[in-house]
Amino acid sequence: MESIIFSSSIKIDLKGFLSRQKYSRLGLIMDSNTFRDCYPLIQDGIPNHDYFVFEAGEVNKTLKTCIEIWEWMTNLGLDRKALMINLGGGVTGDMGGFCASTYKRGIPFINIPTSLLSQVDASVGGKLGVDFNGFKNHIGVFTGPLAVLISDEFLKTLPPEELRSGYAEVLKHGLIQNADYFSSLKVSNWESQDWKTIIEKSVSIKKEVVSKDPKEAGLRKILNFGHTIGHAFESFYLDTDHHLLHGEAIAIGMITEAYLSSFKTGLSKDELKLVSDVLLKVYGKFDFPKEDVSEIINLCSQDKKNEADRINFSLLSSIGRCEYNIPVSPEEIASAITYYQSLTSQS
Repeated sequence: MESIIFSSSIKIDLKGFLSRQKYSRLGLIMDSNTFRDCYPLIQDGIPNHDYFVFEAGEVNKTLKTCIEIWEWMTNLGLDRKALMINLGGGVTGDMGGFCASTYKRGIPFINIPTSLLSQVDASVGGKLGVDFNGFKNHIGVFTGPLAVLISDEFLKTLPPEELRSGYAEVLKHGLIQNADYFSSLKVSNWESQDWKTIIEKSVSIKKEVVSKDPKEAGLRKILNFGHTIGHAFESFYLDTDHHLLHGEAIAIGMITEAYLSSFKTGLSKDELKLVSDVLLKVYGKFDFPKEDVSEIINLCSQDKKNEADRINFSLLSSIGRCEYNIPVSPEEIASAITYYQSLTSQS
């Protein structure tokens, strides 16, 4: 399990961490936004290093970008004792870690997550990979970083919609594991919270689940609540004018999958209403044409939890309790999407 360091001064803590490591050369991977907004916060704390910058956006989380990174690593002559730093959000952590873990069969890397989404979710647990042919994280591996350095200093660099995107995973952690935590999270004025405390609590929830099931053989699947339908929405609209951020798509997924939970795993009608109301209040309603629905359902069939021709879901039995490997039919998915479309925006 990776070492997680909660930092109150990222530049100082990173400098101290690197001084304790032995490596032949230091590389840094980041996207164009992180290069502009976050790199200046740590630049003076990093000894001699090389860096690779790719254009920001999920649309660039592809094998094409990986090839460019591997070529950069090869041209630098990095050996297996080199150390890679992934500075950025989930795209950078997933793709940079994937490139490091496959280069010469693997070199060590550390993650410095800069978005709320990556701090509470993507940087913890060793899931790495890239999108392929329109499918989210279709090609990847499980490899843990040497360490994850988390600092809320970076949150000040985020636009509001990116902060809100990450908040979906925070809400999910409460829904699947801790009802009291869920009820403590703000719905109105959600931006004004003690993010440091929230990040530490969410990381502890995810780390506890991952430590019991590192490679998603069973329990870890509960972390995918909201993600089967959510990823389908995210993938379908990825290259369109209606592009959804990850958290926006997962909010749709959590509402639709809470509806499935109401007749598959016993989630009460009152709790279904509460989940729907909270998520609509924070994320609003996403309008989409009915003719898109059949293709969105087809995308659910590519979900990584599926077995043979079964579409498997992780669903709530109550707020704070989640079950996994629940088979759901395409017709039931359609009914869940119809439920979402029947709701009224509350944002």
